Amino acid sequence: MLKAIGLMSGTSLDGVDVALIETDGERVGTFGPTGYRAYTDSERTLLRQALADAVPVTERSARPGVLTDAEQLVTRAHAEAVENFLTAHCLSRDSIDVVGFHGQTVLHRPDRKLTVQIGDGHALARSLGMPVVFDLRAADVAGGGQGAPLVPVYHSALVRMLGRSGPTVVVNIGGVANITYIDGETLIACDTGPGNALLDDFMLRRTGEAVDRDGRTGSRGRADQDWIAHALSRPFFTSPPPKSLDRNDFAALTVDGMSTEDGAATLTAFTAASIALIAPTLPKLPATWMVVGGGASNPTLMRMLGERLAPATVTRGTDLGWSGDAIEAQAFAYMAVRSLKGLPLTFPGTTGVAAPLTGGVLAKP
Repeated sequence: MLKAIGLMSGTSLDGVDVALIETDGERVGTFGPTGYRAYTDSERTLLRQALADAVPVTERSARPGVLTDAEQLVTRAHAEAVENFLTAHCLSRDSIDVVGFHGQTVLHRPDRKLTVQIGDGHALARSLGMPVVFDLRAADVAGGGQGAPLVPVYHSALVRMLGRSGPTVVVNIGGVANITYIDGETLIACDTGPGNALLDDFMLRRTGEAVDRDGRTGSRGRADQDWIAHALSRPFFTSPPPKSLDRNDFAALTVDGMSTEDGAATLTAFTAASIALIAPTLPKLPATWMVVGGGASNPTLMRMLGERLAPATVTRGTDLGWSGDAIEAQAFAYMAVRSLKGLPLTFPGTTGVAAPLTGGVLAKP
């Protein structure tokens, strides 16, 4: 078993999640502590500008606008997150075998064989004095895959630990929502649509708070079902998996003419509806849907998802003993070890790549 630290800065742009696990790349031996380094308001503003400046990028190495500054920020923030984590948990550098570094996605266009995650893996390895595996999506995209979602291989390991049989779905709701369908050896995954991104952006514009905390605003509103039906008419929602999204693919969908409460309710319901829409495309209707990521902390979203997926059971991953916000960080620790061992990260059923494929770049200190 190797000790691996995983790092994740997701499309919600809230901060850096840190997690330690022990794994051989197949099984998870133990779950270690987790940590978090929040982005400041000014850092979040810079990252949002980086998303805008990345839109015209056609080469992975291009860094127009603020992207160079944003990349330095991402690298520095991740180094700080690890340093603080090691200190908080009295961990020595020598005890860690590898760090899995996702970076910050600023553009994802697999149809152009292009995916851009900013963050300098080599600089991070030098700063930390530890080996770092990074650039985990590029090989899949170059091989004709979607490059996303990447976490299904870890979801499968978690479900195996539960010893459950029959079709199960793990739903990960970050800025973008994705699912992993697991039934024995069958593994199918895809992005389903916006997760928290549209709601977070709307709340920031309306209230200055970048989240609908505890789903309170959405719980007081009324969802516009006509708006939702129109939004779901987009071709993405009728295409079968595998498929993936850029964070801003649905940014043109606005509820600015609605009240804050109704807008929040409508966007929350849209996320629930788009996730539920994937169910009929799966080989079998799952009896259980396990929800992880930031969306699992929104009771209004969980209620709406339960209504859409009934009579299936919808449960939070935390109720199963899984980590809440740090599950993706754990996943990148797991994938870093798989990368070191040359094990597959992506599969035909998860990204559409022609054959199981490993990935990642190893940076040595």
